[in-house]
Amino acid sequence: MKPGTQGFVDTYAVGFARPDRWSGGEPAEEQHPWHAVEAHRAPAELDGEIELAICGAIVQIWGSQRWERVGAGRTACPTCARLTAVGRTLTSAR
Repeated sequence: MKPGTQGFVDTYAVGFARPDRWSGGEPAEEQHPWHAVEAHRAPAELDGEIELAICGAIVQIWGSQRWERVGAGRTACPTCARLTAVGRTLTSAR
């Protein structure tokens, strides 16, 4: 790839939203706590890091999780799932 060009991101790390950490002691509930994060290096290297998810949420990376599996579940962020096209089989346009 030439400098100044962008490639497709084909690897996503899994981030977990922890609203209870930012709720000022009040109970907080998150229906979709799992988010996708662009992984420009191995997801295991990001384990424990705080990153910005595809949808804009601030999350902590869980390197042992795979977005392909977690993103297809019911607790995954619907916006992250849509933007990463997780769980969908793409067909050729040719």
